Amino acid sequence: MYKKPVIVFEGIEGSGKTFHINNVSKYLKKNRIKFIRIREPGGTQNSEKIRKLILNKKSKFNENSDLLLYLASRSENIEFLKKNYKKKVILIDRFTDSTIAYQHYGLGVKLSIINHLNKYLLGNFKIDFTFLNIVNQKNMIKRLKQRKKLNRYDKFKKKFYDKVQKGYLKIAKNSKKYQIVNSNLNIELNKKFVIKKLEKLIR
Repeated sequence: MYKKPVIVFEGIEGSGKTFHINNVSKYLKKNRIKFIRIREPGGTQNSEKIRKLILNKKSKFNENSDLLLYLASRSENIEFLKKNYKKKVILIDRFTDSTIAYQHYGLGVKLSIINHLNKYLLGNFKIDFTFLNIVNQKNMIKRLKQRKKLNRYDKFKKKFYDKVQKGYLKIAKNSKKYQIVNSNLNIELNKKFVIKKLEKLIR
């Protein structure tokens, strides 16, 4: 019988997190394992509306508005997540660690505020494991240039992404619930690496 963990894929722009969540989704489908997949911001109908507002290139929000919009998006998703909690494998493309990495380490919002609001929204909903994808600046820039469309968060200064990635690594430090995936390495090797870890999580 399969376990039904909550697995999050984190990382800065161009780090390969969406590539890996796509690959994991294909694996679960192929093996007929029930799962749901959601992204942040976005996921559910109302959350997708908020996503368009947050990521619009013309949008300009201060750091507090940015935080509250992301949390509003999460608030719209949490009922759906709790409904499937422990019933299906849950895959999430960015979640609470993104809020800490971007809004605290990147934009300077107080960590205590973020933690308090996340705790209020999530309640007993807990993450079981996180794949943290890291990338160097050279590869990040190269991959962003290959994208057909760029959103507001694809256009920050290099220093910002450096602060965010270092923030992610601080969050993951000394925790067994994180697996760092170095996306500067061969992509096929990383695919096998992630699937192998996934199999241990669900069996």
